[in-house]
Amino acid sequence: MSGPIAILGGTGPAGLGLALRLARAGESVIIGSRSAERAQEAANQIKQKIASQIQVSGAENAAACAASDLLILTVPFEGQAALLKQLRPSIKAGSILVDATVPLASSVGGRASRMLGVWQGSAAQQTAEILSKDVKVVAAFQNVSADMMNGNDPLECDIIVCSDFPEATKAASDLVVKIPGLRAIDGGKLENARIVEQITALLIGLNIRHKGHGGIRITGLPPVAYRSS
Repeated sequence: MSGPIAILGGTGPAGLGLALRLARAGESVIIGSRSAERAQEAANQIKQKIASQIQVSGAENAAACAASDLLILTVPFEGQAALLKQLRPSIKAGSILVDATVPLASSVGGRASRMLGVWQGSAAQQTAEILSKDVKVVAAFQNVSADMMNGNDPLECDIIVCSDFPEATKAASDLVVKIPGLRAIDGGKLENARIVEQITALLIGLNIRHKGHGGIRITGLPPVAYRSS
């Protein structure tokens, strides 16, 4: 798909990290937020981090949806449903929405490590239920460290991509491989997103215990299963 990439709820750590890495890769990025002013401030922060000319701007979430047909959702789970219901009229038919949401509850100290039950099965399936059938939902980017994405160090992580639409799987995989060090793996149907989302809670616990920023690597598959830059 051509055109800009809109990152909805993009002023949080996950959204900023994706915006930074995709802008570095030469993509045109729109950071969406409830506040257009806050979104533009986030865009300016990224511009200050990258010396070269980049195409990154900020807009209110609805305006970001209207300007793009490739969307990435990076909001905390507790705000996911309300935001999607609000934005549904602004999301264009035929759009692809990449959902990076993980249904985690905050524990003592604000660290999110406990999975919440989702009636639909996963956060991504909840997104698909809320949005129009004309919007193709794909789950991806749940297991990569936001801290690492916001840094300068090389990345080393596999991104499992789940969707019921092959074109959405391809579009999300194309995004993944624009970021050096990330590999995309087709994880099958959207219902498998619940398994991928659960891995995030495990990774958070491991990273707290070992004071790291670990991701996942899948080994032993045929070379054709891995997409990389």
